[in-house]
Amino acid sequence: MDGLLTLQNAHLRMCVDPQGGSLLSLVSLQHQQAILREGHGQRPGDCGLFPMLPVANRVAGNRFMLRGEEVVLPQHGADDTFFLHGDGWLQRWQIFTATQSGCLLQLRSWHPCGYDYTARLCYQLETSSLHASLTLTHCGEQPMIYGCGFHPFFAFDKRSTAQFTAGGYWPEGEQHLPLEWQRDIPAVADFKHAQYGEDSWLNVGYSGWSGRAVIQRDVMKVTILAQTPWLMLFRMSGEEFLCLEPQTHPVNAHNMQGQPGLQVLAQGERCHFAMQISVE
Repeated sequence: MDGLLTLQNAHLRMCVDPQGGSLLSLVSLQHQQAILREGHGQRPGDCGLFPMLPVANRVAGNRFMLRGEEVVLPQHGADDTFFLHGDGWLQRWQIFTATQSGCLLQLRSWHPCGYDYTARLCYQLETSSLHASLTLTHCGEQPMIYGCGFHPFFAFDKRSTAQFTAGGYWPEGEQHLPLEWQRDIPAVADFKHAQYGEDSWLNVGYSGWSGRAVIQRDVMKVTILAQTPWLMLFRMSGEEFLCLEPQTHPVNAHNMQGQPGLQVLAQGERCHFAMQISVE
């Protein structure tokens, strides 16, 4: 059971790749349309969705302070500077269970910086919805701080619109790190009203997200749900995808006052995060 898993029900079909714990595809059988972009898994991130753990996105300087001590994050081959999105999307997960319409993957990971965890990743099709969830358990003797999220690449072209509400946003600065938070969201990044936006680079984070976003593509409506106030948006000029990434914490929360959204876990303690993608 080490190969790709093609799972489906009457409404949806998905292809799960244990490498990176990713989805290579998610298709609406009713609409005969891709919900997520199709990936081939030839390189990290070449997929339709991957999990982010034990951190989401980037941490400034690739280091932070925890209980008066500096934690220096590892580096990996997917980025020259950062422990980008953690390591879950780069490792091979074990298939724990698989049915016709869902699967449970697991991962064991350890780093000298203090990350020492097991993770379980569940993808389950229920009627016209994909339910994705992550559960991390800290195994180390010393407490460590955790965050996670999902990084989906939604199929998105000029026939598409996106809509969601937020209370403010962080513009992008150097090294793709956030600048100071702003309450006023410029038109190019404001999706309070459904819009396609601009076919240009956009890589920003939102706070005060309602936990719901909608992508309309022709007659297909895709709804994203997650219980978190933080959402990341990423798009590239000339590419027919839009990333709407629910995550447990804002980018660089490790170096923000109060480390918002992050959880310090003692040995045996867990954190959990879930996302739902529904189609109608």
